[in-house]
Amino acid sequence: MKRTITTLLAGTAMLLGTQGAQADITVGYFLEWPMPFLAAKAEGLYDEALGETVNGVSFETGTAMSAAMASGDVQISVSQGVPPFVVAASAGQAIQVVDVAVSYSENDNCVVATELEIDKTTAADLEGKTVAVPIGTAAHYGFLRQMDHFGVPLDSLEIVDMAPVDGAAALAQGAVDFACGYGGGLTRMKEHGNVLLTGAEKEELGILVFDVTSAPTDFIAENEELVSSFLKVTAEANAKWVSGAGGEAMLAAIAQESGMDPEATAAAIETFTFPTVEQQLSEKWLGGNAQSFMKGVADVFVEAGSIDSALDSYEGSVNTAPLAAIADDVQG
Repeated sequence: MKRTITTLLAGTAMLLGTQGAQADITVGYFLEWPMPFLAAKAEGLYDEALGETVNGVSFETGTAMSAAMASGDVQISVSQGVPPFVVAASAGQAIQVVDVAVSYSENDNCVVATELEIDKTTAADLEGKTVAVPIGTAAHYGFLRQMDHFGVPLDSLEIVDMAPVDGAAALAQGAVDFACGYGGGLTRMKEHGNVLLTGAEKEELGILVFDVTSAPTDFIAENEELVSSFLKVTAEANAKWVSGAGGEAMLAAIAQESGMDPEATAAAIETFTFPTVEQQLSEKWLGGNAQSFMKGVADVFVEAGSIDSALDSYEGSVNTAPLAAIADDVQG
């Protein structure tokens, strides 16, 4: 798995590097991952607030986002999973978290093929099976923690690195016995199997699932006011969505930008929680717990052989200054 992560990072960086530097600001995001910020993007609110043209580029995994930021092709990544962020930071990439993009315990999971009739009471029967996992992502971390919880030896499994959409297709075709993923890929996986643990059950085990907004450390330092403006637009879009003020028009814009139909968008975003700026700055999130969680993720990856080593601390991997600067300006 370690070789897979290294190859993916290097390969994506090479691919993006050949495209040349992007003009203005380029933001990475995921298709089939409905977020309120997409409506603000469609409305041109980021361009207006930043005084720059804000371009969007979609990715399939958070590891690819890291590579794009390392090559300079992407300045900000929205909703990067904590595990791929940790992989990059642990490898020495100068990258920092600037906000909590979303929490989604129900929208990231592992699904076992229906015909196997395996659930949490018989999970030990997964030993010897084939699983599709997007290596280096939040789903990868959740997979490792769940296998540890159920006592399934990793070396007994055939682990295939697949993006969630591909993993869903493989599960449907019977090419794998179970698959792990998120977003639209997870939705399709559930059509052909069942989850082992619910979101609440995972949280009880300490398996948090949340994404962050991240950016290169130098970019943040040189553009702190711009980053604050970006986060303010995002926070206002989140508040508008949570309050219901955006209505059907906002849902339609989010669906259009994420490449989903309105019904699927509504179903997916229902499982999302968007912490307020005040909540993000609290001890539960960026005030300390997120940094401790990153250390836990890194240590699990080291033990699993996915990365060589972890940082002593991930305190320096979080920069709350841009978010703190807008705390008094954003309500809700």
